[in-house]
Amino acid sequence: MRKRKWPLKEQAEFLKKAGELLQRGYHMSEAIESLSFQLHGTRKQDLVDCMALLKTGVPFHKALEEMGFNKELSGYVFFAEKHGNVAEAVLEGSNALLNRDRDARKLMKLMYYPLLLLAFTSILLFFVQNSLLPRFSLLFDSMGLEENLFTFIVSAFGQALPIVMGGAAAAIFAGFILQQFWFKSLPPLAQRKLLIRVPFAGNLLRILHTHYFSIQLCYLLSGGLSVFEALSFFVENKEQEFYSDTASLIKEQLAGGERLETILASLPFFEREFPWVVRHGQENGRLGEELRLYSKNCLAKLEGKVEKITRAIQPVMFLVIALLVVCIYMAILLPMFHMLDGI
Repeated sequence: MRKRKWPLKEQAEFLKKAGELLQRGYHMSEAIESLSFQLHGTRKQDLVDCMALLKTGVPFHKALEEMGFNKELSGYVFFAEKHGNVAEAVLEGSNALLNRDRDARKLMKLMYYPLLLLAFTSILLFFVQNSLLPRFSLLFDSMGLEENLFTFIVSAFGQALPIVMGGAAAAIFAGFILQQFWFKSLPPLAQRKLLIRVPFAGNLLRILHTHYFSIQLCYLLSGGLSVFEALSFFVENKEQEFYSDTASLIKEQLAGGERLETILASLPFFEREFPWVVRHGQENGRLGEELRLYSKNCLAKLEGKVEKITRAIQPVMFLVIALLVVCIYMAILLPMFHMLDGI
């Protein structure tokens, strides 16, 4: 079966609709068939191929992987097939990724206009730097006048801009080379240890890890499994190597006599309060419910951080652009007054 890439939003919306149909009593094949009538072209053919795989006994999460679906989404389905609450888990996963996709689109939309303004301002700066300012400098020299502060700022910014852009391009290229030939060769746990050290992005990644691990563990425990048995299903899910290796590490330390909250506290991939939530849940015998509530808190925390970032980025970019435009304007206007003074 040939993989056809669905946009993340379409993947999440498809699974959300499938989960809603499952809650109404549909079987999985009936839900997929019903949704296939609403689609056309390659999307419809994908679902036809998916139903063909299901009829041969292939699990639904495997069919989604063949369709090129996001690993986190197919992971929700994998764990749902283990604990049996497919409809609720599929809805939970699709809503989480739809919210994440919405936040990413919102961030891109907020950045689009400032970046466009910055591009046009950079073109204007290039024109002023290479055409107008040299002529004003010649006039200043001939009339014995000194350059004003704004002319100096625009000139310095214009000279620094190509260096900054070149440095950024070189850094991106170097990062791409490192990612292809060094980062990918590292074990999954070593990769994540490096990623969570990245400012801002590392904090968001830690929250994502905590939310996903806690919600999946919650569903498995609610299905009557022990913590050790639930971790075995994480290990079994080889498509998500990071969670598989993390669960394997936790199982080894549990077998060695370590307490679960102590093990979680030693892992840098999760939020600091996660071990205390687990400890409290074990003490009151409601670990599954505690994890469910905590996973929702993680989602709210993630959305709050993204909202703060989006609120901060746009005003800062507009402020930089405004200062640059004012400097360009004054660098052009003030020399005229200087020349009038020199006459």
